Amino acid sequence: MTTTSEHRHDEGDDHAHAQVVTAGNEQRIRFVFIITAGYAAVQAVGGWLAGSLALIADSGHMVSDAAALLLALIAYRMARRPPDASRTYGYHRVRVLAALANGASLLLLVAWIAWEAVNRINQPVEVLAGPMLIVAVIGLLLNVTGAWILWSGKKGDANLRGAFLHVLGDLLGSIGAIAAAIGIMLTGWMILDPLLSVLVALLVVRSAWGLIADSIRVLMQAVPRGLDAAKVEAGLAALPEIAEAGHFHAWTLTDDTVVATVHVTPTETVNPLSLPKLVADRLKREYAIDHVTVQVDAPGALNRQIRF
Repeated sequence: MTTTSEHRHDEGDDHAHAQVVTAGNEQRIRFVFIITAGYAAVQAVGGWLAGSLALIADSGHMVSDAAALLLALIAYRMARRPPDASRTYGYHRVRVLAALANGASLLLLVAWIAWEAVNRINQPVEVLAGPMLIVAVIGLLLNVTGAWILWSGKKGDANLRGAFLHVLGDLLGSIGAIAAAIGIMLTGWMILDPLLSVLVALLVVRSAWGLIADSIRVLMQAVPRGLDAAKVEAGLAALPEIAEAGHFHAWTLTDDTVVATVHVTPTETVNPLSLPKLVADRLKREYAIDHVTVQVDAPGALNRQIRF
């Protein structure tokens, strides 16, 4: 039997669940998304006409990054929608579901690229290096432009930082395609094209698997990376105002928004009503947890509770 003397929800002055939306950064991401998605289509068509699997593979990489940019835009839009009676945390998890679907579809794309690359290594296909080089150079210029636009935005924005890293990966892919095109022009080695496509596919696998792993981790409500539940409980229990601390649970709502709950019991001379703010301030300061529910139990109650 659990005796609850105090059950409070404490987050300081700001109890909003919505993430901060920066209009300038949203415009930057929208512009770069249009460039990336448009060029991915051009690259796919150009790769098909030139017979370049490397360009087609890199267009898949561009599609993955365009999807990541789109997810960032979704996050901005969803952050504006207020919670309602049936969605008390708002709509943040829509982005997580979209990321999971995006990652799964990219793995299917990689499987096709790998199969086609093996076939082309065994039976090389003629590649039009000139058109391949032109398309790759255009991609390099667009990616440099996109990277500069994102880099000039607010550096503290996690969405913007992630988008910049994706565009930087596209830029490296364009450099590789240029190198392959020049190599084919100079040596006539058509095998350079499927070899490059495999390297680009590995970049896509890394991005796709990261999306899937992070999405599953969030949906499973796993403890955020770098957070040790036992260490948190021990740190709270060491405070002079707290006799016991336990049943700490933490999970990621989306991106860097962490939600946590914890049970504590007061020492003999401490007012139980003072503990929620004390614990919430401590978790925010030490672990950047902004949304904390603190339950204050009677002395000795934690030892009798079953931990879930």
